[in-house]
Amino acid sequence: MANKLRVGVIFGGRSGEHEVSLRSAESVIKAIDKAKYEVVPIGITPEGKWLVAGNARALLPEAVMASALPQQVAIIGDPTQKGLLQLDGAGQALKSKKLDVIFPVLHGTFGEDGTIQGLLEMAAVPYVGCGVLASATGMDKVVMKQLFQQAGLTVCPYQWFLRSAWEQQPKKIIKKISQALGFPVFVKPANLGSSVGVSKADDKTELIAAINDAARYDRRILVEQAVNGREIEVAILGNDQPIASLPGEIIIGQGHEFYDYNDKYIDGKSRPEIPAKLPKKILKKIQEDAICAFRALDGSGLARADFFVEHQTNRVIINEVNTMPGFTSISMYPKMWEASGIAYSELIDRLIALAIERHADRSRNLTSYQPR
Repeated sequence: MANKLRVGVIFGGRSGEHEVSLRSAESVIKAIDKAKYEVVPIGITPEGKWLVAGNARALLPEAVMASALPQQVAIIGDPTQKGLLQLDGAGQALKSKKLDVIFPVLHGTFGEDGTIQGLLEMAAVPYVGCGVLASATGMDKVVMKQLFQQAGLTVCPYQWFLRSAWEQQPKKIIKKISQALGFPVFVKPANLGSSVGVSKADDKTELIAAINDAARYDRRILVEQAVNGREIEVAILGNDQPIASLPGEIIIGQGHEFYDYNDKYIDGKSRPEIPAKLPKKILKKIQEDAICAFRALDGSGLARADFFVEHQTNRVIINEVNTMPGFTSISMYPKMWEASGIAYSELIDRLIALAIERHADRSRNLTSYQPR
């Protein structure tokens, strides 16, 4: 036991993707090599309460809020402690436990947007995945697209606006979108994932409803011109020298116009095809663009890049990068790496090693001025 790395797996969270996180964490905990790692499951309720229990399965997934003897914990923002602070029922500190690395299997707000990454940086604990900057820009679809454009990548035409502007001047915004993008369009919250709050609009009436739905989840709304093309994804792994997996294609299920939340996690009618059946030149272009996008965000550890390939022209258009892609049994990220020769348990090993490598590199940075 003494030689095992203690890995804190954080899941749940204050996010519209809370349930997706539970499924991802369950898969990670099942697949992680127990001979190498001691797993410390850490659940965050939708209200933001942090819980840990002795039995990982007791927290996953349905019982996450119903554990008979939950123990409340907090991450210590003290780099000399490097771990969890366990609290009693009154919120008083009992003891601290050292964690060697954190695997934040969190999707969406407060988990994938740089906030928890900032907390872990302050605590000086190595963690899997992208840092504060890449997480924040990878979550914000507007900033992300702007960075992609600066890197020379092709994005689909888009418009964005604030929820307050929509509430004050809806007619002006509808007119601007209609003139700039036409129809159909896709409407999205700027900061969310798993297709939560995403809708397709074929006319002004549907556009109004779609914007109102997206505005429930974020203060910034993104509207994109629809692309007539295939949906291609590619997994990225690494720090300074990232590699890209074989790309996969999402074959949209019958009854779905696009790869929405229901299709991803409920009825599962869509299916992946890995590798995607595309010309080698296009496959290579997608892999190169994925790595370019990852570097544009200053990514580390892992990400999944999503593309469109236009039917008529085979033009490659990047849609977005997901800095903490799903790890469920049906998720594309582990499936693409499996098809590329890296099994699920080995993938977890590599991600943990990359987290420790990145932390060691960042630890070289001086935190106070020292004259040469």
